[in-house]
Amino acid sequence: MEAATQPHETRVLFKDIDEPGLTSIETYERRGGYTALKRAFRDIEPGELVSAFEESGLRGRGGAGFSMGKKASFLPRGEMQKYLCCNADESEPGTFKDRELMFKNPHGLVEGVAIGAMAAGATKSFIFIRGEYAEIADRLDAAVAEAYEAGYLGENILGTGIDVSIVVHRGAGAYICGEETALLDSLEGKRGNPRLKPPFPAIQGLYGGPTLINNVETLMNLPHVVLNGADWFKSFGTEQSTGTKVVSVSGCVQRPGNYEIELGMKSRDIIFGLAGGMLPGRELKAWYPGGSSSPVLGPEELDLPYAFETIAEAGSMLGSGAIIVADDTVSIPHMALRTARFYHHESCGKCTPCREGTNWTVKMLERVVRGEATPMDLDIIASVQDNIIGHCLCVLGDAMAMPVASMVKRWRGEFEETIAQAREAGPMPLDAEPALATPVAVGA
Repeated sequence: MEAATQPHETRVLFKDIDEPGLTSIETYERRGGYTALKRAFRDIEPGELVSAFEESGLRGRGGAGFSMGKKASFLPRGEMQKYLCCNADESEPGTFKDRELMFKNPHGLVEGVAIGAMAAGATKSFIFIRGEYAEIADRLDAAVAEAYEAGYLGENILGTGIDVSIVVHRGAGAYICGEETALLDSLEGKRGNPRLKPPFPAIQGLYGGPTLINNVETLMNLPHVVLNGADWFKSFGTEQSTGTKVVSVSGCVQRPGNYEIELGMKSRDIIFGLAGGMLPGRELKAWYPGGSSSPVLGPEELDLPYAFETIAEAGSMLGSGAIIVADDTVSIPHMALRTARFYHHESCGKCTPCREGTNWTVKMLERVVRGEATPMDLDIIASVQDNIIGHCLCVLGDAMAMPVASMVKRWRGEFEETIAQAREAGPMPLDAEPALATPVAVGA
């Protein structure tokens, strides 16, 4: 399988990503940084900004894919204290795009957060960053300090009478805090548990005030929309999936990494063109299109345009934009077990379908790889996933159930074969399982 044409990246967020010294405010300003902030704060009303973001079609890049402008429009107008929270708790397996964006261009995020806060009428902003990203958090702290010193943050910014503050808050390494309401609880000093919705954060969020929550990549697009306009942004991508998308490709490919593509590019061109495809002699067997929480697709879906709507029509989701590739050396039952174990470990345990469902899924998949299961157990596994999906307090349970259910349904024969082989040969030690999908170097 090879790409029909040589694909190329469409770089917007990554245009200057490798510019030496981009982490400093001097270099960032020399490359046009904070020009959008000046224009937004001096020349554009907050309502106009929100309308422009909605018209651009910019959808959330963190997983849900909801319209950023529409979400911002949900916040009530008035003098009450409002907040903006940037979700930088990038914990989805296979996703590492925000890490590179923040590490190499921290001022791009600071500018995006400030513009988003101004549009929403929020004077206080927080960047909730994954606890393991210690060095990146230090860079963000330095960028925020430089922005304050330059007058881009604080009170009466650029003499406009607008106040915006930013605090970088380090998480403690919990996947559940990537869920927006668990993130809010953690910010408030509580255990990171999801909240019952409604009320939604736009009405009652951080400290009970209206709160806009967006992903790193989403907010970093805002300066480009301000400078170039909604029509320019819509000129990229498809009608329902506008703009570019940074895609993290990992697993059994020759060139794993981040690639910024125009939404609508063929999935085959991303995997085989940009990421180099499989090692010689190997074939693609399965791929997660949107991180480990997305239903798994097979080779027959490779010609799908990589866009929110087309991936959804195929029964999966674009999610955070992380493609994990498994070749024909990877065991699907073991990949399912590895996936289930992660979500079982990360479950907060607050609701029964997730707490018990993830636990029983792990136990049943362990029976499969030990050769102790029967074909009836596969029906039970599928039934458990059906009882999880749509019945949890947040989407963590669904994040396990959807990929596991897709693997059992699509590769049921391999599950049955694994059971038979394990029963005949004796159980494989669970600590000797094949890797989920190990990144390989070029020429390995």
